[in-house]
Amino acid sequence: MATTGASAVTAEDVVAAQEAIGDVARHTPVLVSSTLSERCGGHVVLKAESLQRTGAFKIRGALSKLHALGEGCARGVVCGSAGNHAQALALAAQIRGVPCEVFMPEGAPIAKVEATAALGARVVIGGGSVDDCLILARARAEEAGMAFVHPFDDPDVVAGQGTLGLELLADIPDLATVVVPVGGGGLASGVAIAVKSARPDVRVVGVQVETVAAFPASLKAGRPIGVGAGLTIADGIAVKRPGDLTLALIDRWLDDMVVVGEDVVADAMVLLMEKAKLVVEGAGAVGVAALLGGQVVPAEVGTTCVVLSGGNVDAGLLATIARRHETKAGRRMVLLTRVPDRPGALAKLLDSVAETGANIVEVSHLREGIGLHVRETGVQLTIETRSREHADAVVGAVREAGYGVSRYPDAH
Repeated sequence: MATTGASAVTAEDVVAAQEAIGDVARHTPVLVSSTLSERCGGHVVLKAESLQRTGAFKIRGALSKLHALGEGCARGVVCGSAGNHAQALALAAQIRGVPCEVFMPEGAPIAKVEATAALGARVVIGGGSVDDCLILARARAEEAGMAFVHPFDDPDVVAGQGTLGLELLADIPDLATVVVPVGGGGLASGVAIAVKSARPDVRVVGVQVETVAAFPASLKAGRPIGVGAGLTIADGIAVKRPGDLTLALIDRWLDDMVVVGEDVVADAMVLLMEKAKLVVEGAGAVGVAALLGGQVVPAEVGTTCVVLSGGNVDAGLLATIARRHETKAGRRMVLLTRVPDRPGALAKLLDSVAETGANIVEVSHLREGIGLHVRETGVQLTIETRSREHADAVVGAVREAGYGVSRYPDAH
């Protein structure tokens, strides 16, 4: 494909890509979400692309690009990526017998770095962002005669990602709305081309996270506009600048672009773990976040499908998100109080908590940094409770026992 702009990728290109990648890429399942259907209205299903090989949709585009390159990648392929594209290209290259090098930013998740190396790719850590890594990868490609594979701004990659849309058409006869995460725009534009070429009535909505949301301003200006790097839970879509190709395609094919906040993305990840039993990374959960936050309303008639684009997330981050959710739900709190510095004083405090049936997770002594009498000790308790009401009862019992209490989070 040599053309650029809104006509650079066609539905026929997506069909051809499906034939090229079918021996490796999985046809991932569509799962009904009763929780989201009841909470948000309409009939909502989840496209579990988090169960794709390498844990994300990116393998589709990587395989499509290698097929298009043919002998052009005999000396190897190279890319810049924060993780998912890196893993996908590494696996595609391994299967097709092609050398692979990957440049990953310094802040890339450890799990993604290790997974990429385990697939046989040479991993180079360098640059503070994906954009820096793309520059390094292009330079390496020119130096070594390797083929550079862009993570999204490439017609062959977009066509490969669009094969997910063909699966939606095959699996959901009454498809009405598709909600797709947007980073660089390759997945959203490919899916929209595949779906709307066959069913122009289907609404396709892209979702970005507010910390790194370059598309709204770029679409308004009619040209790619970069945004500053921001710390985000959705690192997989933390792209600071849209590509020229994907901006044109999204402007042509998508019906809407919405933005969601970090907190609701974390809530969406927990909901997917608890209710759908799916581990989904922040980038993959933004579509669910858009439903929870009201930025997207499910179709009144027909099925709304939310694409869960990836599931590669560090276990440590999952644990942090789970603890945060327990706190928000009133099932975990921290109490700060003070006790006389004498034998038995701490035991009396702990007994007052134990009598309520709460579970004390951690006890910390604080002797510095807060205003204490010379014969007092500060005590911080991390406590698990059954509900907000139970948490209130614990605080009340501690106060009745004669202790002044500061509580986090505050009950009000």
